[in-house]
Amino acid sequence: MNTNLLRSVVYIAALCGLYLSTAMLIPAMVDLYYGDPHWSVFTVAAAMVGGLSITAAMATRGPPPAFSKRMGFLLVNVLWAVFSLVGAIPLFFSELDLTFAQALFESVSAITTTGSTVLVGLDDMAPGLLVWRSLLQWLGGIGIVALGLFVLPFLRVGGVSFFKMESSDIGDKPFARIATFTRAFVAIYVAITLICMIAYDVFGMSHFDALNHALTTIATGGFSTHDASFAYFDSYALRWIATFFMTVCSLPFSILIVFFIKGRLDALRDPQILVFLGYLAAFAIAAALYNHLRNGVDLPLALSHSFFNFSSILSTTGYASEDYTLWGPFAVAAAYFATFMGGCSGSTAGGIKAYRFVILFNIIMNGLKKLIYPNAVYSVRYGNQIVDADTQRAVFLFFSAYIFIWVIGSLAMALAGYDFATASSAVITALSNVGPGIGSLIGPAGNFSMMQDPELYVLSLAMLLGRLEVLTVMVLLVPMFWRS
Repeated sequence: MNTNLLRSVVYIAALCGLYLSTAMLIPAMVDLYYGDPHWSVFTVAAAMVGGLSITAAMATRGPPPAFSKRMGFLLVNVLWAVFSLVGAIPLFFSELDLTFAQALFESVSAITTTGSTVLVGLDDMAPGLLVWRSLLQWLGGIGIVALGLFVLPFLRVGGVSFFKMESSDIGDKPFARIATFTRAFVAIYVAITLICMIAYDVFGMSHFDALNHALTTIATGGFSTHDASFAYFDSYALRWIATFFMTVCSLPFSILIVFFIKGRLDALRDPQILVFLGYLAAFAIAAALYNHLRNGVDLPLALSHSFFNFSSILSTTGYASEDYTLWGPFAVAAAYFATFMGGCSGSTAGGIKAYRFVILFNIIMNGLKKLIYPNAVYSVRYGNQIVDADTQRAVFLFFSAYIFIWVIGSLAMALAGYDFATASSAVITALSNVGPGIGSLIGPAGNFSMMQDPELYVLSLAMLLGRLEVLTVMVLLVPMFWRS
């Protein structure tokens, strides 16, 4: 491995650590404002992380190497590991009395916008800690979109690498017009967050709740300031507002930028958008009708809860407006399978993602056609674009690795003594970055506080694997990667 490459990766990671240490001053100021003594924890943590980051940056400063796939793979893994460790420091040294595994799990869940939590007593928790969790998710959302739009398509392991914005191919040239594109993305991300916060505030949330829930809604993260999650707010209006913003933020931000900045309606014709909205509507309407007919719930109420909870699952946000596992077996099965699916590429959502289903469906259809006409030549298409062989291979590799990790992780959790529903749903909700699983322990009415440290480490790794599109991490296990 080139030492210049390693030095550059450490230098960039140190700069990012410095930025994150500066962000710790925000919850410190929140605690000062509310008169909570936790401000000192964030201040000391910021000084410690900032000092280490400056030292590392000064020691590794130098001319950067040319950006390559090897550097991209290594940089992505190191950055997310650093973010997770730094995010855990204030939690570990707080009065919450967490083990390191618990603090790391909470931090990884925040950075990857998963939304699973080991914390209880959120209603009475220090405001700075609540803001820190929400802020980590919001910042993680920015990193996730940047990862999906610029880095992963270049590495050929994720993202719609054939989406074109005007004359710049964002897939083949991931850094073309990056400054203009990044400014537009950040502006839209901040603007949507502010609009969401104002809407929450106007329709009944306190200022503090509106701020935190806006940060975690736009990031499709799902951390709440209450143990009851969104069920704390028994409001039709708030549920539909959250449903709207969770759905919007599950769409590709590249397409949102083209739509809002350029006013191009054709950008919304991306096939994955129609597929995502289609299976969201199908799941939500079917579950609402089931809840209405089986349990006698008024249809408007059933629809509001169903659309909210399934948009939360499919956007991988992780909020819950009520315990949907009590609706009946069909609702449980639907929620379980929805956990695999996810949102769109280039969004803050996780999961397998809709564009892969589009490509896989077309591959299967072409295979069936070849059985009828063996000598015919059929191209796999994504909308008007032809999907090249590398992208098809990446989709198959992802599916195979995804299922393999889910199976191995589920067996590991079962070995630890958990039943099938808990074990398998815990791994898939971590791998898909969804949040709640199935069952009384980790379902929408529970959390992960009862799990032991070894299981939390396994799930933390699964969250990172899922967020980094699996193959980005697994490539580091190949000996060839480390050879000069």
